Amino acid sequence: MRVEADPRIGLRSHLRHTGALLRRNLLWIKGDPQSLFDAVAMPIIFTLLFVYVFGGSIGQALGGGQDAYVQYAIPGMLSMLSMGMAMGVGTGFNEDFQKGIMDRFRSLPIGRSSVLIAKVMVELIRLLISLTMLMIVAVLIGFEITTWTGTFAALGLTVLFSFSVMWIFLTLGVTLKNGQAVQAMGFLVIMPLQFASSIFAPTDSMPSWLKNFADYNPLSGLADAARGLMLGGEIAHGLWVTLSWSAGMTLIMAPIAIYKYAKRT
Repeated sequence: MRVEADPRIGLRSHLRHTGALLRRNLLWIKGDPQSLFDAVAMPIIFTLLFVYVFGGSIGQALGGGQDAYVQYAIPGMLSMLSMGMAMGVGTGFNEDFQKGIMDRFRSLPIGRSSVLIAKVMVELIRLLISLTMLMIVAVLIGFEITTWTGTFAALGLTVLFSFSVMWIFLTLGVTLKNGQAVQAMGFLVIMPLQFASSIFAPTDSMPSWLKNFADYNPLSGLADAARGLMLGGEIAHGLWVTLSWSAGMTLIMAPIAIYKYAKRT
C-alpha cells in the first residue's frame, strides 16, 4: 500500500511524526490503563463463556466433549478478536474529531498520513495484547499447542487481517457523526459475520445457502486457516480466503479512508 506524502514534508519527517504520535498514544494509554480493559477482558470473557456454556454440547458433536471444543474454539477466537478490536480504531478516531484533537493536529506542521498510521499502529499493539491474553487463557483451560511455528503464523495472519479491517472502521470513524454511530454500524456488520461462520461451530449443519456464505466469509477463512496452522490440517482454502479479503479491503478502503480524512481536515 502506498500512502501519498504531504509534498511539503519528506519521508524522514513523516516517519518521525508517526513515531511521535505513536508515543503520544502509548503515553495516553499508560496514563489511562482503563483504555486497555476491552483488550484484556474481551478474550477472557468470551473464551470462558463459549467454552463452558457451549463447549459440552458442541464438543460432543465434534466427538470429544469440552476438551475437543477448546481445541476447536481457540483458533476461532482469533478471528473474533481480529474484528472486535479493529472496531476500536474507528470509535477512537471519531472521538478525536469530537474532542477537537484533530483541529490541534491540523494546526501543526505534521504529515496528515502520520496521524492515521500512528492510530493503526497503536490499535495493532492493543490487538497483540488481546491475543496474548487469549493464548494465556487458552493454555490455562487446556488448549494444546501442537506447533509454535504454526501458532505464530496464525497470530501473524490475524494481525494482517485486522489491519485490513481497520481501514473500514477508520472510514466509518471519519464519515459518521459520533462514536455511537460507528459502534452501531460495526455491530450490524460484525454480529452476522461472526455467527454465520465457523468461529464457534462447524458449518456442516447449516442450510446449504448459509453454508455457502459461511465458507467464503472472511472470518471463517481466518478461523479455518488458524486451525490448520495451529493444529495441523487443511489450510489452503482458509488461507486463500483470508489473504484475498485482506488484500481487497486494504487496497480499496485504505485510499478511501485517507481521502476522507484529508477532505475533513
